[in-house]
Amino acid sequence: MTQIEIIEKELAVLRQELNQHPLYSNLKTIEDIKTFMESHVFAVWDFMSLLKALQNQLTTTSLPWMPAQNAATARFINEIVLGEESDLNAEGLPQSHYEMYLDAMMEVNASTLSIHTFLDFLKQGYSIEDSLSNSQIDDTIAQFVKFTFDIIATKEAHKIASAFTFGREDIIPDMFYEIINKSQTDSNAYTKLKYYLDRHIELDGDEHGPLSLQMIEELCGDDSQKWRETLEVAKQALQHRINLWSAITKEIEEEIPLTV
Repeated sequence: MTQIEIIEKELAVLRQELNQHPLYSNLKTIEDIKTFMESHVFAVWDFMSLLKALQNQLTTTSLPWMPAQNAATARFINEIVLGEESDLNAEGLPQSHYEMYLDAMMEVNASTLSIHTFLDFLKQGYSIEDSLSNSQIDDTIAQFVKFTFDIIATKEAHKIASAFTFGREDIIPDMFYEIINKSQTDSNAYTKLKYYLDRHIELDGDEHGPLSLQMIEELCGDDSQKWRETLEVAKQALQHRINLWSAITKEIEEEIPLTV
């Protein structure tokens, strides 16, 4: 059994809990979709910082330029950056996936106030933690974002890659299939969201997911300590996602907003 197979086996219970989460069956109306998006947008946003951290670690982003240690890994990261930061939207125009998501939110009249307030504080120079606090973001969302930036702060490529791969890329196809399949809302009412989800399923299932696993193997090599740390970060990343899903589910069921 390879190290990747061992990690996948260790994560199986958490993956099953995520894929069978009651959130999906609670997405029945446009109001439910709006509630989901208003919290999930923070995960869409902070994904880009994980990706950019990997780009800083695994490609050359400083001057003078030097060749990357692994050209195949550098190409993979750069391809994802191209897709995530400047993909083609439903109208065929270049747009980041985060901006596509904001457009999808506006299409269903979901509020973007919380994410914009948070980003405004960041633009003013506040820290991640202070920006979350000043924006009065729900603690579960805040903990999700803080975890992402705690991992980035380690500046250890294998840990960042673990959060990126096992907490994001590797789970997205299954997770988004559940959102599309379980939601009973008229799909014509949220075509931009469906395009966003379908696009991620296409990219992450067919291309990004398998390549991200190769990146993990390259970064960990024969270092048993790195493999142990990779597994631990992966478990934490999945648990934070499950916690976020549970908070959104509770919000939908109780109709108590997590965001402004």
